[in-house]
Amino acid sequence: MRKLTTRGGFSGLVMAFCLIAIAGGPAPVLAKETWNHVANIKDAAKRLAELHRREGSAGVLKFLDACYRTQMLSSEFSQGLESCMAQDYMHSQVLARIYAKIPQAERVRMGVPAPEDIAKGMGQRFVAAFSQYKVSIKQAEAFKRMVDKDGMPLFMKAVFPPRNSGDADADGDAGGKQGAR
Repeated sequence: MRKLTTRGGFSGLVMAFCLIAIAGGPAPVLAKETWNHVANIKDAAKRLAELHRREGSAGVLKFLDACYRTQMLSSEFSQGLESCMAQDYMHSQVLARIYAKIPQAERVRMGVPAPEDIAKGMGQRFVAAFSQYKVSIKQAEAFKRMVDKDGMPLFMKAVFPPRNSGDADADGDAGGKQGAR
C-alpha cells in the first residue's frame, strides 16, 4: 500500500499539477485585489470546520461543487473563489491523508477514492481556476503557503481538537466510565 505520510507529498503533487498547467501561460492580468488574503483564508478555515461538523465530508463536497460553479462565473479572481479554493485544499488534503491509512481493498469496499484521485481532482480544479484567471506560479505558491500557515492549523484544531487524558478513547470509554462526558 502506498501511503501519503507528509503534507509535502500531497501538496507537492497538487502544486506540480498546477505549476505545469500555468507555466506556459500568459503573464498574469489580475484585477486589483482589495481584500485581506490572510483574514479570508482564516475565515474560510473556520467556516469549513463548521460545515464539516454540521454536514460531514459529503456536505463539504456538495458545497465546494456549488461554490466553484458560482465563483468561476466571475470575470475576475475573487475573494469568494479564493475562499473556495482554500477550503478545497484543506478538505482534500485531510481527506487524502485519512484515506491513505485505509488499505486499498477496504477503500474499494467502502466506495471511497484513492488519495491520488483526490489530489488529481483538486489539482484539476486548481488548474482550471489558475488558468482562467491567469494566476502566476508565484501567486499560486504564495496561496498554498498562506493556506498551510494560516488556514490549515485552524481547520485541524477545530475538526480534530487536542485530546486530554480524560477524553474518550477510540472505544468511546471516557476514563473507564461508560457514557461519561
